[in-house]
Amino acid sequence: MSKHIWSAIFNILQSSFSHIFFRLLSAESDAKKDIVFLLDGSDGTRNGFPAMRDFVDRVVKKLNVGPNRDRVSVVQYSRDAEVQFYLNTYTSRDAIGDAVRGLRHRGGRPLNTGSALQYVRDNIFTNSSGSRHQQGVPQILILLNGGRSSDSIDIPASALKQRGIFTITIGTQSSDNNELQKISYGPSYSLSVPELTDLPNVQDQLSSVMSKVLRAVPGTPTLTVDGQAVGRDVVFLLDGSDTTRNGFSAMRDFVQRVVETLNVDDNRDRVSVVQYSRDAAVQFYLNTYTTKGEILDIVRGLRHKGGRPLNTGAALQYLRDNVFTASAGSRRLEGVPQVLILLSGGRSFDSVDASAAELKQLGVLIFAIGTRGSDSRELQKIAHDTSYALSVTEFSDLPSIQQQLQTSVNTAVIDVTPESPPVIGTFTIT
Repeated sequence: MSKHIWSAIFNILQSSFSHIFFRLLSAESDAKKDIVFLLDGSDGTRNGFPAMRDFVDRVVKKLNVGPNRDRVSVVQYSRDAEVQFYLNTYTSRDAIGDAVRGLRHRGGRPLNTGSALQYVRDNIFTNSSGSRHQQGVPQILILLNGGRSSDSIDIPASALKQRGIFTITIGTQSSDNNELQKISYGPSYSLSVPELTDLPNVQDQLSSVMSKVLRAVPGTPTLTVDGQAVGRDVVFLLDGSDTTRNGFSAMRDFVQRVVETLNVDDNRDRVSVVQYSRDAAVQFYLNTYTTKGEILDIVRGLRHKGGRPLNTGAALQYLRDNVFTASAGSRRLEGVPQVLILLSGGRSFDSVDASAAELKQLGVLIFAIGTRGSDSRELQKIAHDTSYALSVTEFSDLPSIQQQLQTSVNTAVIDVTPESPPVIGTFTIT
């Protein structure tokens, strides 16, 4: 499909909020969603609160509310957070609409967004409050904010992402844009308006972001382009140095679990594994195996490489020159997404700057996962975006971030607009 046709389609989709949003969130949609609205109820939003309330009411009217369909919660906060109603409080759209229209401005100061985010994570996105996170239902947080937070948002925002919650932020000119981008699930998940009364102007943008969320959650339909299912080339780069000997089995198990989610047997997806320490060693290329069973057998049999020092920069360069190539099975030139997942347990002995930059220029989406023994700044340099540098205390904790990795991979690729270079493409994990 040509760039001009993509552009025309994209413009048509953007042109009518009511049409798109109805399709995404109306009673005709089969997707279940748990949606939590977090409203800034501080003194600074007193005049704009009716606009926030109306905005929430309009969104709710497009939902298919029911115990086994969409669920909604509203929380208002200033110095501390207060639940207006939980995800399992109301089971009908009319009941939620009545509750929303009856909301009153809370007031108070200062504005503690960080503690409000933590409150939502600990008290709203839970089984007892009606969250269906463990059932794989998309968890969506929509923050409406009109000012800078008085407390730190870093740890609570990170905790929400690690929980697999998609946070969408909408702020005003009085908000801290950098702060909202840190809170949001990704840069394109942070929207802005001059004043809260201008909220209707971002409804089409919100619909677009919601579309990404629904596509990004595992279990949603596979994305197709021109009627063809889009595959991906996924390369795992494993730290096999002496320092990861005890954690290597956990790395191997993690790779196995990710591979089990892929569509290898129909040749949509291809997988390669490379292990490195002083130098890199290919375990198998993207075109070595064509079935999931073969790949899983090889992954289960991987043995720790060992060696030192850890030359991550050289390993990244090796991938660029020897793995993300047509002869090794890469379909980059065909527009198939190129994904690199790095598992690292230490600081690199050589520089990663140039090799990481070259991979990004090649169109490779890099996800870097490190432990407490890693250099977090180094991993952020390597990653496609700082939010795609993930961390665990030990490799044995990798299962805790698997959901986040899968949704991050989906979101990173879907974030690329149709007019972007074809080397990226779009896909969802099925």
